[in-house]
Amino acid sequence: MMAMRRALEFLFTRLLRSRLGVALVIAVIVFGVLGAARLVSGPADPADGLSTRPDRPITTVDPTAGDDGAISTEAPPSPVTRPGDRTPEQTADQFTSAWLGRPGMTAEQWQAGLRPLSTAALTEKLTGVDPGGVPAEEVTGPPAVRSRSDTFVEVLLPLDTGRLRLELLAADGGWLVDVVDWERQ
Repeated sequence: MMAMRRALEFLFTRLLRSRLGVALVIAVIVFGVLGAARLVSGPADPADGLSTRPDRPITTVDPTAGDDGAISTEAPPSPVTRPGDRTPEQTADQFTSAWLGRPGMTAEQWQAGLRPLSTAALTEKLTGVDPGGVPAEEVTGPPAVRSRSDTFVEVLLPLDTGRLRLELLAADGGWLVDVVDWERQ
């Protein structure tokens, strides 16, 4: 009898020390905690169902405060230009003429024509660019100006083989082109 008891104790302690035994002990503890929590919380309301959604919308803004959406219905402010300075349209026209270049123009001449109309960041990006790679030859229509703010404007120019998009920033002495983007037709 004593031998059988020792054999059962040995098997039981061996089982507890194995991975399976540890997993069983953890499972018993978890189920015990969950059961105790249910007993303490009381019976669930069957009308609640499985959802924990609120019964009305959660509002974090006063509904009478007006529209605070990202899309504004107000017209963007007009670009600010001081008397005697270049307007966005003038800068875009001059930049486009210089960007299109002319036959036989060297890269240095091309970049020298763009430099006074460009921001320092754009001038740096255009360093080493070959004017022969410009994909158009002439402007085919008037510029379309989209004012984004009083110091930021987007100008779209139709060209013979696509559309040139320029982003201009207000600066001392007029507007400067900061971004050049090309769309082929």
